[in-house]
Amino acid sequence: MSAFSMPYRRLGASNLRVSALCLGTMMFADQTDEAEAGRIVASARDHGVNFIDTADVYTKGASEQMVGRLLTAGRHDWVLATKLGNAMQAAPNHGHYSRVWITRAVEDSLHRLATDYIDILYLHRDYPGENLEEAVRAMGDLVRSGKIRYWAVSNFRGWRIAEIARLCSELGVPRPVACQPYYNLLNRMPEVEILPACEHYGLGVVPYSPVARGVLTGKYAPGQAPGEGTRAGRADRRIMETEFREESLVIAQRLKAHAEARGLTPGQFATAWVLANPIISSVIAGPRTLAQFEDYFGALGVAITPEEESMVDALVSPGHASTHGYNDPGYPFGGRPVAREPGGR
Repeated sequence: MSAFSMPYRRLGASNLRVSALCLGTMMFADQTDEAEAGRIVASARDHGVNFIDTADVYTKGASEQMVGRLLTAGRHDWVLATKLGNAMQAAPNHGHYSRVWITRAVEDSLHRLATDYIDILYLHRDYPGENLEEAVRAMGDLVRSGKIRYWAVSNFRGWRIAEIARLCSELGVPRPVACQPYYNLLNRMPEVEILPACEHYGLGVVPYSPVARGVLTGKYAPGQAPGEGTRAGRADRRIMETEFREESLVIAQRLKAHAEARGLTPGQFATAWVLANPIISSVIAGPRTLAQFEDYFGALGVAITPEEESMVDALVSPGHASTHGYNDPGYPFGGRPVAREPGGR
């Protein structure tokens, strides 16, 4: 064990304490093989990380299987989070939030993770029109059965978080313990409704991608084609419709110059900025390599000064994204349904 001192924070209104960094394993069994994943998990453990995050849909269960194998020896030292809701097959009732699927998905995850309980189970995304009461009741039953210790939500709008809190009070179900939004320097939109709702209802906030899918590392130069093998180089739809814009690349380069003048990497400054928000419980670091993961440790203990807060506010206004038209196609807005022609479907 190194002399590194990991800070721990309370997860919302719960009594659970989690490390300020959460190890995200979306790359495990995809772009990260088991040998490298083992080195990442060992480094996390040595640096005091006790929080690890996966999902059933990551590489269609292979990430969960790899995480299960890697945590076998010290399972009880970890706060293990996984997610359900995204379709695992094209057939009906192999996704979303019916009691049938929630029950089956949990059993499948327990088997893949080689554990008899899950510490935190997330509803992975919000689905318009889903019967939230059915989902809330099912999560309450899972908590009572001991198969999960807590439950949480991911990628939910602020008003839906409020609706879930109401249902929990009405049905006698424990409220979610956490929310996992997409929040970083280039996307401050969660500051409008999501973060205040979480604070009000006692949900811890565990944002993913503090480096904006790599843009805030400064690796993409304005006016130049992205490198081969990068997410933008693969023309991933989600990054191309959100972060990968000339204005955002210019902001990233300005932040890179500032971070380096402080002796930090751009990713460390971006992560420290997220952690400086007192509403945040932990930040998900989702590395592909050990080097990428260990870079995050340099963000811990970094103080963001009032002058730096003002600098960031001047680059990206509070509550806004870095540019107009910023819309993640994975989670589209639904406030204006498209009108259908008479007789159309």
